[in-house]
Amino acid sequence: MFDAFAKVVSQADARGEYLSGSQIDALSAMVADGNKRMDVVNRITSNSSTIVANAARSLFAEQPQLIAPGGNAYTSRRMAACLRDMEIILRYITYAIFAGDSSILDDRCLNGLKETYLALGTPGSSVAVGVGKMKEAALAIAGDTNGVTRGDCASLMSEVSSYFDKAASAVG
Repeated sequence: MFDAFAKVVSQADARGEYLSGSQIDALSAMVADGNKRMDVVNRITSNSSTIVANAARSLFAEQPQLIAPGGNAYTSRRMAACLRDMEIILRYITYAIFAGDSSILDDRCLNGLKETYLALGTPGSSVAVGVGKMKEAALAIAGDTNGVTRGDCASLMSEVSSYFDKAASAVG
């Protein structure tokens, strides 16, 4: 598990090469956007409970069979497990955003998650929908320009979106 810097340096070292100009430029851009990245992580983190609760509420409104007797989120114990899983996925997405690299998300959260859900009989497609709902909420919160570092955040928002997409496709 590497952050963006360690990953680039490790790859260059493995090839026995110096960092290229484009690699240095990309890392410099990441440093320049560091405050925006931290603003995004802080906003998502400070609103994580709301993001998860609203995503779950919306998911269960669309798929009421999940909370009906016999459903995968029926009983408070199963509902709590569902909310816990959504929060864990969101937490690892914020780690990936901060690091600028998805390897921590892959290594610590997504690897084997689909197989675990299959073994437990959890509908991965429903989890993927829930992740999509968290994505919508997180992007709305992170993309709000009030009280954050000014500048073009399109590439950062695209990166944030890609982490949610990766998580949804890994479980779906």
